[in-house]
Amino acid sequence: MMNLMTEAAGTASAGGGLALMLIYVVIIGAAMYFFAIRPQKKEQKRLSAMLSALEVGDTVVTTSGFYGVVIDITDEDCIVEFGSNKNCRIPMKKAAISEVEKAGEA
Repeated sequence: MMNLMTEAAGTASAGGGLALMLIYVVIIGAAMYFFAIRPQKKEQKRLSAMLSALEVGDTVVTTSGFYGVVIDITDEDCIVEFGSNKNCRIPMKKAAISEVEKAGEA
């Protein structure tokens, strides 16, 4: 009889430990979502909106830190003019643009 009571108590505590571990996993998963995944998706949306609003004449900063002016845009690429030398025109991917300043905002 005594043996049955201790087995029942052991099973209850093991079930409680499993439930507690499951709660910890859920809490850690939620924290990962709110601190890592959600901000990354938000930044991705902001960057996508910025690139879709890109127009000819906008001043851009590339991911490598170069300042230039957009002179032509296609679906995936754009041609950017760098410096005061009007012959320095470089085709580049839109993904290489990190910041955009509209022509009228300067």
